[in-house]
Amino acid sequence: MYFYLGSPNSQYYDFIEFTIGANVFNGNTTRVDAWGLPLAIRLHSHDGSEIQLGDSQDLFSQSRDATFQQFQNAVPQQFKVLAQTQAPYRIIAPGSDPSFRAGGVNANYFTAYANSVGVNEPTSNIFGCAGSLGGNPDMCAALNRHTATLPTAQQQDPTKFYSGDPANWYAKFWHDHAINHLAYGFPYDDVAGQAAYASQQNPQWMEVAVGW
Repeated sequence: MYFYLGSPNSQYYDFIEFTIGANVFNGNTTRVDAWGLPLAIRLHSHDGSEIQLGDSQDLFSQSRDATFQQFQNAVPQQFKVLAQTQAPYRIIAPGSDPSFRAGGVNANYFTAYANSVGVNEPTSNIFGCAGSLGGNPDMCAALNRHTATLPTAQQQDPTKFYSGDPANWYAKFWHDHAINHLAYGFPYDDVAGQAAYASQQNPQWMEVAVGW
């Protein structure tokens, strides 16, 4: 479901993903491709239980310019361009930016780290969990979170995530500014239950908060 500011032709937009069955709702907010608007979901079931997920209140309470600046202040130099390439409309994921693709200045960002654990994939495939990583969610998540060289038992421990370079600092930013720190910052961010995803039986209604 897409949300546009002003008109259906607006360049200011974002979306949520969901499916509804006879008695179940499955859905999520996503930052896998880009961030365009503050979004949050409140899901209410017939038994009175509720789930909330998506961006945290701070992103709703500040200006768009402030969010873009906050992102640039929070991430390493290589990632600052993500708030510039399609500004002022969206902050894009690193795998979508030319600087992290073949021939780009950051094309080898993950190369040495990935090779150290036997992964021979370009940086863009690591951010996008593509190529051989398409069938290896745990390794893709570990590379993005900088836990791939840790013992296997520690690779899915959230207290170990983003402890150094290289890492997906774009994804970390959205986790830092998400309800319960859950966000979909890359395709396999659901490994270890870290994604902004809800599966609810007997849903009654859903509210979506859209910022600005």
